[in-house]
Amino acid sequence: MLRRMKNSATSTLMTGPAARYRVPALARGLRILEFLASRSGGATAGEVASALSLPMPSVFRMLVTMVELGYVSRLSDGSTYRLSRKLLAVGYAAVDAQGLVEKSMDVLRRLRDATQETALLAVLSENEGIVLEQVAGSHPVTVLVQVGHRFPLHTAAPGKAILAYLPDDQRDALLKALTWRRYTERTLTTPSALLEELADVRRQEVAFDRGEELDDLRCVGAPVLDPSGYPLAAVWVSGPASRIKEADLRRFAGTVRQHARMLSERMFH
Repeated sequence: MLRRMKNSATSTLMTGPAARYRVPALARGLRILEFLASRSGGATAGEVASALSLPMPSVFRMLVTMVELGYVSRLSDGSTYRLSRKLLAVGYAAVDAQGLVEKSMDVLRRLRDATQETALLAVLSENEGIVLEQVAGSHPVTVLVQVGHRFPLHTAAPGKAILAYLPDDQRDALLKALTWRRYTERTLTTPSALLEELADVRRQEVAFDRGEELDDLRCVGAPVLDPSGYPLAAVWVSGPASRIKEADLRRFAGTVRQHARMLSERMFH
């Protein structure tokens, strides 16, 4: 069945009007991903090459590239490959970004009402976070962030909330790609320091920003998880340091965590 489908698709690509635009290497890479998707336990490079009738050296180079980019994981035996969870993030971004925003709006309003501070939603975008939506706080002076704003992962509560729940290989690849810019004296500027804090985030299911990008900003965030525990997004509240003290951060933590769980459940029911 797989072989017949493969041959049919190849024939269409080669004889159709767009044949001259076809990129053979890309087509082979996508066929490898599709094959790995059909093998729950993964496959060796030899098995991939045999099943798809591709040259072994070509398959090996593509698998190594996919591992480096985080789309494929190599198992502990050193020879078996399988899809990584990074593809989940790609899939969710493609089919449910709008659904995520729609399902989050009343949760964000409830979170705003419970804290009186601006409530926001963000997702991972390459090696940054991106704001998808917000509900303005109720105070006369409140924090507003432009939808579409990108933020560094190592300084922001939502960034930490997402990083803490990524698979180790995807998280480590992101940490290598980060620009460790120091914004304030509180900014974490090394992978070891951030990893230590991410361990706390996993234990508490909540992350904090105590003025790590802007001195006068305080944030509390929590991850929105799929049923397997993969972080689809993060919700958080943000306000000025003049109003949000350490006791308020701790007080908001349970509320933010509760609303993140509410959105997690809503996404899959």
